[in-house]
Amino acid sequence: MDIKKELPGVKGNVLLKDYTTFKIGGKAKYFFVAKNKEDLIKAISVAKKFKLPFFVLGGGSNLLVSDKGCNGLVIKVKSQKSKVKKNQIFCEAGVPLARLVQISIKKNLTGLEWGVGIPGTVGGAIAGNAGAFKKSIGDSVIKVEVYDPKDNKIKIFKKINCKFGYRDSVFKEKKNQSTKQNFVLGRAHKIMCSDLVILSAIIQLKKGKKSEIKRKIKEFLDYRQETQPLNFPSAGSVFKNVKFANLHKFTSNITNKKIREICGKFGDIREIPAGWLIERCNLKGKKIGKAKISEKHANFILNLGGAKARDIKKLINLIKKKVKEKFGITLEEEIQYLF
Repeated sequence: MDIKKELPGVKGNVLLKDYTTFKIGGKAKYFFVAKNKEDLIKAISVAKKFKLPFFVLGGGSNLLVSDKGCNGLVIKVKSQKSKVKKNQIFCEAGVPLARLVQISIKKNLTGLEWGVGIPGTVGGAIAGNAGAFKKSIGDSVIKVEVYDPKDNKIKIFKKINCKFGYRDSVFKEKKNQSTKQNFVLGRAHKIMCSDLVILSAIIQLKKGKKSEIKRKIKEFLDYRQETQPLNFPSAGSVFKNVKFANLHKFTSNITNKKIREICGKFGDIREIPAGWLIERCNLKGKKIGKAKISEKHANFILNLGGAKARDIKKLINLIKKKVKEKFGITLEEEIQYLF
């Protein structure tokens, strides 16, 4: 059997670093661009037929890819149809989040201003429940259309069935634990994900004043410029903030006096910023190879040019080790791995 005959347009040995915001990653054995959901379903069917591990890649903005690349089929989602009806936006999984924000501005719809400046796609954003400024995309999702390769069916998930949580959803739950490599959705998010592949979604927004929408967007953009290192490739925030409600899961001693003191500092937001913990470990500016922990925002790891995935991973492991030693807190990665 010849995969190129079964899947016209598939390419071999494509560098994945060109498809991630980290600008890191080796070659995919096979690479295919899905321009619509029919292409996507076809590509998955071909991968199953050839018994290839396969990955669905969106914007690649929350993903660290191995230097060795991927010995399977990477499917780049480029399905970008969108339609506005009243206060709802129908959008396919490959629609860039930036375009979704622009559509909302044009139609005087409010609720997505937080997404300005965030790279990635709608599919990845939904899978990882991307968000900022105390808002997330799960707040606005009404329905999600998914493809389930297990039974070869398209299904509709209502909001309640999506199980949205902090940077989490049902679409990140890996159902088939026997499958070592399953799916990756870019935010992106980008993501080692479940057996469900996001095809499209309906986003519910509210009517607003264009002047107020633009004011919020400028405020958020200015904040990003002031606080985030945007001049080097990165994957955004590497670690999740530590929610007070989940502290018992991530700390070895929740009654520790030090932990109580830290919580007192952030009682108004009910979470401990990962960047604050990393900064207190004096790790700002730490370099390994061509990778560096940002001096501007400690929860960003930067590719200074030519960084390897192993350099990023070593810094991630160092951060987790030092934060655990100093605070008894185990940080959890927000980025996903394709290793």
